[in-house]
Amino acid sequence: MANFEVKRIYDAPAKADGYRVLVDRLWPRGVRKEEAELDEWNKDVAPSTALRKQFDHQPDRFAAFSAQYREELLNKTAELDRLRAHAKNKRVTLLYAAKDEQVNHAVVLKEVLSGQ
Repeated sequence: MANFEVKRIYDAPAKADGYRVLVDRLWPRGVRKEEAELDEWNKDVAPSTALRKQFDHQPDRFAAFSAQYREELLNKTAELDRLRAHAKNKRVTLLYAAKDEQVNHAVVLKEVLSGQ
């Protein structure tokens, strides 16, 4: 079973995070690259710029955003499979900068990676 977690990039890195992947297209404000302790910054699995701007982190747009984002991810199978391969051996923590811990793209990405 794939072992994925989501976590805000602003939360302190922990050993339990395993393989740390930033899944935002834009670098998060106020985070120094040295302190992020990333294993990877994967912009390819982030929502497109147009979709991100359309969503604008509005909870009432989340259902439509989620459906469109899942459609975008259908074209990213190689990247998704690579992340799933990492998760076979250790936890993969998907890092994001959004303030809302329930309404963000990393939650959708985790579901897709986990086969939900």
